[in-house]
Amino acid sequence: MESHAEDIDFAMAAEEERKLRHDVMAHVHTFAHCCPTAAPIIHLGATSCYVGDNTDLIALRDGFNILLPKLARVIDRLANFAEEYADLPTLGFTHFQPAQLTTVGKRACLWLQDLVMDVRKLERARDDLRFRGVKGTTGTQASFLQLFQGDHDRVEELDKMVTEMAGFKKAYLVTGQTYSRKVDIDCMSTLASLGASVHKICTDIRLLANLKEIEEPFEKEQIGSSAMPYKRNPMRAERCCSLARHLIALMADPLQTASVQWLERTLDDSANRRISLPESFLTADIILSTLQNITEGLVVYPKVIERHIRHELPFMATENIIMAIVKAGGNRQCHKKISVISQEAAAVVKQEGGDNDLLARIQRDPYFAPILGQLDALLDPKTFIGRAPQQVAKFLTEERPLLEPYKSNMDVKVDFVVSTVTGK
Repeated sequence: MESHAEDIDFAMAAEEERKLRHDVMAHVHTFAHCCPTAAPIIHLGATSCYVGDNTDLIALRDGFNILLPKLARVIDRLANFAEEYADLPTLGFTHFQPAQLTTVGKRACLWLQDLVMDVRKLERARDDLRFRGVKGTTGTQASFLQLFQGDHDRVEELDKMVTEMAGFKKAYLVTGQTYSRKVDIDCMSTLASLGASVHKICTDIRLLANLKEIEEPFEKEQIGSSAMPYKRNPMRAERCCSLARHLIALMADPLQTASVQWLERTLDDSANRRISLPESFLTADIILSTLQNITEGLVVYPKVIERHIRHELPFMATENIIMAIVKAGGNRQCHKKISVISQEAAAVVKQEGGDNDLLARIQRDPYFAPILGQLDALLDPKTFIGRAPQQVAKFLTEERPLLEPYKSNMDVKVDFVVSTVTGK
């Protein structure tokens, strides 16, 4: 059997399955054909789930091990980006309306924090996996107990040996015919959570691309639109969002499957799992590859960001101006005067399509003469970003060690060559 382990006649297995309508038995027959003297003992005492479920658990574990280095690379690229732009002021947005300033790097740390949580979730889901092991048709190990003539210790030793040979430290103590399908829920929920993180990140990038503040990579000969040649559509981020929605939607499958497993098992889990489990990992895989390509080539436009700040900052600085007037001998009633001219400036912007002229109005009004010399300092964007740069530095210092286990895979580059039309 060992000498023929790799001699798989797939054509014969396919023909056997066509006749038998049973995938595992088709391969049992095919393997027996390769080593006929072993035919009486191949699959002896086992059930199909001994093959299928144990293989699924190996695939789940290995799938996480494929995804984790890719996720680590995305975090590494975004961390470098956050560090580079840690102190570049930018408009914050709440309700997608201009709010207090933050920095480009601090916003990237919001994305990073979600991805760091995903690393920990994927690692935990992987490390929580156990092997189904040698359990028999309904999980009682009755067939193996019979083979070992009632020797319970030998049954447990076989279970332990098979589990360790598969690279697992532990097996599930109890199973039905299958391992609990809640295991699939745990695995796929971590991937769905990753999908939610990626969707939020790429939605932010799409919004910022509309503002022309940040853009994903755009190739020299890339075409953004077949009809509008000037367009630079964020198609990579859009693809990530599209696939992320699919990844999130797949979460419904294991929830439904686990809820309808009757007693020791029913077979209505099988066809669904053969699609949903691999598809969730494949979807997460291409999402991470695409996101890595995006994060390796993000383009920032500081002048556009600065212009947007100039449009909004005079309004945001009104509280600082009020405090400066009070310190210069004025009183709190200056709030009314600031409110009036702010509304006048807002009308120019909204009704006339003009620029924000609040600062010019303040400079023309004698009431504000005592603080005119302070206006530049009061309107310095860096005085409005709080501790954003320090938060970036602290976050990166504390979270970068998370990437250490994946350092050997950190230099892998990703080229984006997927066609938007064919998907190939």
